[in-house]
Amino acid sequence: MVALSFSVAFNRTMSNEGGYVLHTVKDDRGGMTFAGIARKYNSSWSGWQLIDAGDRGSNALKKSVKEFYFTNYFSACRLRDVKSQLVVNVIYDFAVNAGVRTAVRIAQQSIGCNADGIAGPKTIGALNEVDEDEFVCRYALVKIKRYSAIVNADRSQSKFLLGWINRTMRDLETL
Repeated sequence: MVALSFSVAFNRTMSNEGGYVLHTVKDDRGGMTFAGIARKYNSSWSGWQLIDAGDRGSNALKKSVKEFYFTNYFSACRLRDVKSQLVVNVIYDFAVNAGVRTAVRIAQQSIGCNADGIAGPKTIGALNEVDEDEFVCRYALVKIKRYSAIVNADRSQSKFLLGWINRTMRDLETL
């Protein structure tokens, strides 16, 4: 189950991240990214050595990306313990986009748990009891509220708002 649920969520998020592409976008707080991995925040990731050596398409690099995401997002959110693939997909994707604690905290807000950003047994239990369609809708609304707050606090981030909203809308298309 873990391998399947991670692979499904991973492939979906890689599509959202634009695939295995190296790029730098002006005003992106993460700076240079590869496959959505921000160098500024993940400078010790082993994949940067391969990229710096000009190796951007190897299986070793793809494996490093997948391992990075499994360890730092999927496992960190304890998503292997969540029964619904749909719930796994949206929390995982948002964790990659906004960070683990933020994704978990917003999930907790969406299900009425104490919003501490830690995926403990109560949070996992509540996620396993929630109606998945209702959760995805609530989660989308709280995500959009967060995106709005980011742009209201820093107008330079407004160029990312449409992309963030489109990414959230793709979650709703699965219902």
